[in-house]
Amino acid sequence: MDLGIRGKRAIVCAASKGLGRGCAEALAAEGVDLIINARGEEALRATATDIAARYGVHVVPVAADITTDDGRRAVLDAAGEIDILVNNAGGPPPGRWQDWDRDDFIKALDANLLSAVALMQATVPGMMQRGWGRVVNITSAAVRTPIPVLGLSNTARTGLTGFVAGMSRDVIKHGVNVNNLLPGLHATDRADSLDGGTAKAEGISIEEARARRQSAIPAGRYGEAADFGAACAFLCSQQAQFIVGQNLLLDGGALNVTM
Repeated sequence: MDLGIRGKRAIVCAASKGLGRGCAEALAAEGVDLIINARGEEALRATATDIAARYGVHVVPVAADITTDDGRRAVLDAAGEIDILVNNAGGPPPGRWQDWDRDDFIKALDANLLSAVALMQATVPGMMQRGWGRVVNITSAAVRTPIPVLGLSNTARTGLTGFVAGMSRDVIKHGVNVNNLLPGLHATDRADSLDGGTAKAEGISIEEARARRQSAIPAGRYGEAADFGAACAFLCSQQAQFIVGQNLLLDGGALNVTM
């Protein structure tokens, strides 16, 4: 299927590896030029070089912290006019609800709510003026099925979901579609960190912790970044023009619900 987005221009945040890279590669495979962002310059440049060589698209790497004003400014200055925005930022650390203080919540909100809102406020008006645009926010399956040790993420990402629910209905009449992708457990550094935390807390090996998590997923495995990226690319496609303000869950069937 031709997704109809060849020649479009996209910002993909936190794209040097993991789910962000999966999204960047899927868009590049469709002929989308990229501005990719991450904090680590060396890994980001290597990713940019690899994607450009394999897919023949123009890739601009911008090493910056997207959760800060200066970081966002650097990315936006490098990007200019864009058609597609993929918001993504690493989740806050796990912990216990009694132990988080106000500063912990503010950091989580800055990273996983307010930075995404700021990027949408900066880029969506231009999309509206040009009559076409796509925004995909990478949130978390925790929006649908909260994870107790990830209370900071539960809070911030659910806030972003509420924001998108309203603004997406306001901008669609201008040809701009805004949706969210909710990853369950994927084979990324985040899963490694969670498995390591479980192993340490319960005195078991990381392999045992991982096997336990995977056994709770009907698909029997963690997701792959490439599969996640394909879903992102579809939400950015011409064919997705009637999908508005939705939360697409990619969790291998782990959430056992009908609706």
